[in-house]
Amino acid sequence: MDKTRRNNLKQARTLQIWNVVYDVIEVVVSLIAGFTANSSALIGWGLDSTIEVVSAGTLGWRLHGEIKGIDEEKVKRRQKITLNVIAISFMLICIFISYDSITKLINKETANWSTMGLIILLVSLVVNPILIYFKRKYGKKLDSPALLADAKDTFICLYQTVVVLIGLLLVNWLGWWWADPVAALLIVPYAAKEGYEAYNKAKNINYNTAQND
Repeated sequence: MDKTRRNNLKQARTLQIWNVVYDVIEVVVSLIAGFTANSSALIGWGLDSTIEVVSAGTLGWRLHGEIKGIDEEKVKRRQKITLNVIAISFMLICIFISYDSITKLINKETANWSTMGLIILLVSLVVNPILIYFKRKYGKKLDSPALLADAKDTFICLYQTVVVLIGLLLVNWLGWWWADPVAALLIVPYAAKEGYEAYNKAKNINYNTAQND
């Protein structure tokens, strides 16, 4: 492995570590705010951040393996596992958001105002574009579909942030009780699309299953 690639791998791994640290904070704050305010959108957003923790952690494991010099087959294996984790994670979040949002629409449940939720959403609007930029940068440098897929996952989180923020403000300013669950449902199609793409990329990666990691 040449020195440039090794340095890029180390920087990408460091990026994933910081990603996990921030997302853990985001998960804790958003879920507390979401359950306190009875907000489907905030809860869904927090769960998506949980998925980001899982995918970022798994991807960091894959990058660490290459840094340690494991062979190409094992790198491919870790890459495939990472993409499958991302795909499954998207599927689970789509199921939960759909169920929770539709239930609240049927019952006409509304969300309460959450200052804590507003703060973490605004912070995310600043942090996530930075993460997206560097994930794409190193994804292209390393020719890593997993890292590029993870960048899309973070983009979904950014998209969610805008949608959830708008829903929160509409409920508070205009009293539109349905804005919160509808905001959550708007996340589903995009998340489903990206999950399907990650699954297809994983399916196209072949490695020798006889080798052990």
